[in-house]
Amino acid sequence: MRILIQRVREASVDIGGERHSAIGAGMLVLTGIEEADTDTDVEWLCGKLLKLRIFDDEAGVMNRSAEEIGADILIVSQFTLHASTRKGNRPSYIRAARPEKAVPLYESFVAAVRQGATGRVETGVFGADMQVALVNDGPVTIWIDSQNRE
Repeated sequence: MRILIQRVREASVDIGGERHSAIGAGMLVLTGIEEADTDTDVEWLCGKLLKLRIFDDEAGVMNRSAEEIGADILIVSQFTLHASTRKGNRPSYIRAARPEKAVPLYESFVAAVRQGATGRVETGVFGADMQVALVNDGPVTIWIDSQNRE
């Protein structure tokens, strides 16, 4: 699984011209699932996400986690995080999991984050044509891949 975390002042998802979900200050989490992913990846990424210290403390140092400050979290599925651009100019998404595998893992990830989060957790709609808006705070953008645990 890959997640791209953006610390935001606000973020929202519109579908078909209608507001589906929105959050205030917190994190927008774009989530890509590949065929090799399992429940172990879900658990590991959930732990990293909730404990990642990317919010400022009183001294203005990124030393607080979403869990600590009750940050809102907006989770949006995005299979294009697994794009391969090795050959040519048209990305290949061969590593992205098919919906039969991806949907249950995405739902499991959302459930795990909801269980551990101290703020609101909102989502997009898996497979929908979504318009995602955000105001990146910092900017702070962090990439985490469960298949490449550093």
